[in-house]
Amino acid sequence: MGYVVLHLDKSAGNESAMTDHIERKVIAPNVDPTRTHLNKELIDYPDGVNNRTEAIQHRIKNAGLTRQVGKNQVQVIRVILSGSTEDMLRIQAEGRLDEWSKDSIEFLKKEFGEKNVVAASLHLDEDAPHIHASIVPIVEGERRKKKSNKEPEDPKKQYKKKDVNRPRLCADDVMERKKLVEYQDRYAEAMAKYGLQRGIRGSEARHISTQQYYRDLSVKNTDLRKNIEQREAELKETEQALSKTKNELKTEKLKKSAADVGSTIMDGISSIIGTSKVKKQQLEIDSLQSDNEHLSQKIKQLEQDKIASRQKYKTEIDKRDTELNKIHNLFPKIKEFLRIENLCKFLGFPDSMIRSILEMKPLGFKGKLYSAEYKRHFETEHSVAELKPHPTEEDKLQLTIDGVSDTNWFRQKYKEIQQAMGINIKQNVKSKTRGL
Repeated sequence: MGYVVLHLDKSAGNESAMTDHIERKVIAPNVDPTRTHLNKELIDYPDGVNNRTEAIQHRIKNAGLTRQVGKNQVQVIRVILSGSTEDMLRIQAEGRLDEWSKDSIEFLKKEFGEKNVVAASLHLDEDAPHIHASIVPIVEGERRKKKSNKEPEDPKKQYKKKDVNRPRLCADDVMERKKLVEYQDRYAEAMAKYGLQRGIRGSEARHISTQQYYRDLSVKNTDLRKNIEQREAELKETEQALSKTKNELKTEKLKKSAADVGSTIMDGISSIIGTSKVKKQQLEIDSLQSDNEHLSQKIKQLEQDKIASRQKYKTEIDKRDTELNKIHNLFPKIKEFLRIENLCKFLGFPDSMIRSILEMKPLGFKGKLYSAEYKRHFETEHSVAELKPHPTEEDKLQLTIDGVSDTNWFRQKYKEIQQAMGINIKQNVKSKTRGL
């Protein structure tokens, strides 16, 4: 049974760089760009809001705050929701990832308030599925009082108190130590049905990557070696001092002055031998060498486990690829239907409507659809979606809305909005390759 991952991090700076990372405007080295099109936005932005950074500012401006937001004040809490890598891949393979995402978002809305959850993205282009969510810490209620040992004084004047229920931007209230523990408890309860459990309560462990874990072990191993070398050097110095003292005892000079200095020399020998310093240092070296050997064995075992896990998943993936290829060869149109299904999901059609569309029957609908070209949603009160054979490409299908391709439908909607605003734009439409 794997562990849940719930990481909260306060941010007071400009969020543009993080937004570019989350929305994949900048591709990091650990991202597989061939799978980026599989990522999903889980929260709809308000009208006129085009990205995560704007969504954060929109919430702050419309929250009814009475105090000006400070320059260095925390405006957003970044949240990462996931689980152990193997368990998240298992949940994905079981086809439960959408359900897991929905439950995770519901958890955030319940804990922090639906309006405060301004953005959430499901990433499927890294090692394990995970969600990046953004929480604007708008709270209500009385401020937390700082602990003080001073006795309260009777006020000479009575001042009018501010409304304690007025909204405030306060990350400290949201990130209170006791609440952080409770978040972990309740998220683990919500994720129990997916085979995920809470980490050890009170543990100082933190979620790190396998590579980082190896690096930490290597650093610790290096420190142990340095400690061993230092202890061996001290032992060598002690043995040299003992040998020097013994040699001096054999000289004629010591024999002649034995009456005067004999007591001092014997005290020196006693301090070296009597305290068992040599023996103690040798035991410490033996213990450090044992720890070093244990860490080396642990690293070797982790590497073997990593290789075995990769081989296991490779075998499963190869098996599924073989089965999929067989299905595609027997039923050539399935691959095209799957492409249309992914397109419909990306646009925002629910599963029930997608099934009707794939039956190649006209489907009347109303609501919002998302355009990748304009990076926004377009709303319709009544439209008809229908799947038809592609007019120019053999064995291809085309999704049409109100009789035109989905791309042209979005362009018509955009033109209507511009014209309603009094803007006359002559569009020079260029074909764009869809990443689905």
